Amino acid sequence: MPQDDFYTKVREGCPALLRQWRALGQADADRLALILAETARVAKLGEPSETPSGDTLDAWSQAQNTDIPLWAPRTAVFLLNQMPARPVPKSEAEACAWAYCWLRNRHFDHLEDAHQALPAHLQAPLQNALAAAWRDQQGLRLV
Repeated sequence: MPQDDFYTKVREGCPALLRQWRALGQADADRLALILAETARVAKLGEPSETPSGDTLDAWSQAQNTDIPLWAPRTAVFLLNQMPARPVPKSEAEACAWAYCWLRNRHFDHLEDAHQALPAHLQAPLQNALAAAWRDQQGLRLV
């Protein structure tokens, strides 16, 4: 996967992450939006300027929407990784978004550390995407 194409796939996969959160969350859209925003604040995954409405969360979950604040998919990954349903990405773009958010949510010194820290059920589905996310992240660092 070319490095210059990776971030495009990340942005395309972000709505799918939010759809997974919507599908597995056990509340209405307004409550899930509140949980997402409050978790972002408490877990220090972003600082939403305001709590989105359920309608906003629904709009962000639409397949063509790439105008999503990054705190939302980062927080969705944080929450999805803790779910007993053991969700996995359903597409390459979603896997890229998941891997990108995984690396943005935590600090790792080595790709192997990032891979081993994944929940066991995500290690195989995210292997290629995580390697691409790592290359992308490393390409952005100053030496």
